[in-house]
Amino acid sequence: MSFPTTLDGLFIDGQWSAGNEHLRVINPATEALLTTVNGGDEHAVDQAVTAATNAFKEWSKTTGAERGAILRRIAAGVHAGREQLMKLQSSNNGKPLFEAAIDVDDVIATFEYYADLAEGLDAKQDSVVALSSDDFSARLRREPCGVVGLIVPWNFPMVTTAWKLAPALAAGCCVVLKPSEVTPLPELELATIIAEAGLPNGVFNLVCGTGLAVGAPLSADPRIAKISFTGSNAVGVQVMQRAAETVKGVSLELGGKSSLLVLADADIELAVEVACGGGFFNAGQMCSATSRVLVADELAEKFVARLKARAEAIRVADPFDPTVEMGALVNQAQYQRVLGHIDRGLSEGAKLICGGNRPADLPRGYFLQPTIFIDAPLDSALWCEEIFGPVICVRSFTSEAEAIALANDSQFGLVASVVTRDAEAADRVANALQAGLVWINAPQVIFPQTAWGGYKQSSIGRELGPWGLQAFQEIKHVIRAV
Repeated sequence: MSFPTTLDGLFIDGQWSAGNEHLRVINPATEALLTTVNGGDEHAVDQAVTAATNAFKEWSKTTGAERGAILRRIAAGVHAGREQLMKLQSSNNGKPLFEAAIDVDDVIATFEYYADLAEGLDAKQDSVVALSSDDFSARLRREPCGVVGLIVPWNFPMVTTAWKLAPALAAGCCVVLKPSEVTPLPELELATIIAEAGLPNGVFNLVCGTGLAVGAPLSADPRIAKISFTGSNAVGVQVMQRAAETVKGVSLELGGKSSLLVLADADIELAVEVACGGGFFNAGQMCSATSRVLVADELAEKFVARLKARAEAIRVADPFDPTVEMGALVNQAQYQRVLGHIDRGLSEGAKLICGGNRPADLPRGYFLQPTIFIDAPLDSALWCEEIFGPVICVRSFTSEAEAIALANDSQFGLVASVVTRDAEAADRVANALQAGLVWINAPQVIFPQTAWGGYKQSSIGRELGPWGLQAFQEIKHVIRAV
């Protein structure tokens, strides 16, 4: 794909403009410069929040039906631009086109789902609340919380934006969105589609820029009622600290170090595919990556052999290659970070059984072979810390109780997976796992109807489902003396 030399990185109060911060956008598969996005700073954030604050006065009075109609137009616009958006995802993020297609379809489904919820709000407004006294009556209102700041990551451009933006608009909030400075191109195209959907000026605003220049002042602005952030735990702590200064609401979707449990009666071929999907999809750059694979002793030797063979057969190539199964890591910094984890794992005593290097036929681009370790020490960084790359650690267990204990022995609790032929055991294990979402004999399929978020340090709050909408609503009860 070809791009202009520079792109405007600000959409504020219905107008595109260029900021003073120059963000170099790289194609991770070639290491070539795609374009430069002129992003914003604290001044641009102030302008965007002002526009959103002014727009909120009228937007908050719209009906759910009116908001739902706009969300449907956004979904239709994404559908119409599907091929272009897929190519932008692959060019800027490095993921294969088939993964980009899944992303775009997720965006469409999310906007359509929240259009449904928005259209159902009007009938529920001012619902009667049963009281214990006949001397009073009460009604319940759900109202938009105000102007919200949305900060999204680079691993799933547009997807995470849709998960936050669609419910925020459905609730009647006005928005200032900060895309990742690493992958702004899909978000800019999505913003163009949103701008053409009929939103009043100021309801949706976008400010590209770095976390320091844009994310920090957005989190601290006292006019922002809520910050919704997805990213690393370290940055999440900073967002929370800045938000605390004005006691604003915070939703955080952070890291994970998730487990796949392969029980003794599991279908090995299914377990191998689930392991590869959980560890190598999006080059492992997922907070939900099941990078800790726990396998029953009886199956461990055979499973590891099959997993090694499957991983070595994965086609790593340019995202636009029709035979590709895994693309590039997002940028040089992430590439070096993952290589550092691999080197550290070796030094800590883990045994590397495949991968760990650049594919020999790909001298350029941030490509890495699917990598598998066994016998990583339980206190090692490789076993305990989020890697965010195509690296899996495998360990055997002797009992179901041991597997559950190992899986739950983590500061994180985002997701988990279980593979077994025993339906009763599957439910028993799923119920015991400390995770916000558990898949049984399934790939990491996500539906807008089910919640996303986890236990412990993986998140505060939930996205998707009705919980995603409630995250942007305030509850008001009105009590009247009869």
